[in-house]
This record gives sequence, C-alpha cells and structure tokens, in this order.
Amino acid sequence: MNHKFIQVKQAMNEKAFQIAEGMLTVADGIKLAREHNVSVLIINKRNKNDEYGIVLLADIAKQVIVRNRSPERVNLYEIMSKPVLSVSPNMDVRYCARMFERFGIHAAPVIENEKILGIVDYTHMVLAQVVDEKS
Repeated sequence: MNHKFIQVKQAMNEKAFQIAEGMLTVADGIKLAREHNVSVLIINKRNKNDEYGIVLLADIAKQVIVRNRSPERVNLYEIMSKPVLSVSPNMDVRYCARMFERFGIHAAPVIENEKILGIVDYTHMVLAQVVDEKS
C-alpha cells in the first residue's frame, strides 16, 4: 500500500487559534475564545528572544475548573505550556502524529519564518487522510 504524502499545511486549520497576551485572565481568555470561536490560544512572545506559549480550552478545564480556581484570578501565563512545540508546514502528517504521541500533545501551531500559519491537531490530520476513491 502506497502512502499518500500529506503535509501538515494540508491538514492545518488557519482559523482555529487566537493570539493572546499571557497577562490576560483566564476569564478574558475564555471570552476571546468565544468571540473568535477557537479552542486554542497562542500566548504571544513578550519580546523577540521569548517563545510562544499555548493554552487549550482543555487546559482551562483541567487546571482551573476542576481545581475550583477562579477564572478571574488566574492569568493565562500561569496555565500555559511554554515553550510550545511547533511543526513545520512541510512536515509529513505521519511524523507530526508520531511527535504528538511521543510528547503527549494534541495540537501544535504550524510555524514558518517566525509566523504562525495555523494549528494542526489529530482531528485535522485524520480528516486530511481521506483518500480519493478514484485513485
């Protein structure tokens, strides 16, 4: 069976994230996610030598809601993962899925030349695998 080469850029979602500042409260992050209909907040770099962070809505559930912490009193930087593991848009989705499994992550920003192009996750990797039935 031949594997159809699918790059991460074919599986990523350009609209699945929003950039946020780490000093925002979780409550403000939730509002931002609602307004833009996203489930991923990329925490912006503080300066050119810094790295991006990431907060998934699942992180908010696990680190704020489950622990009965107040979303108005917790800042995004307190619950973010940083530095974020990112992937190249040209990476084969098979290697991306292996990396996700190895590091226990479910989503990653697709970054090229310091610019975030989109988010790739398991769902979009699987959906990109749809094989053309005529081939």
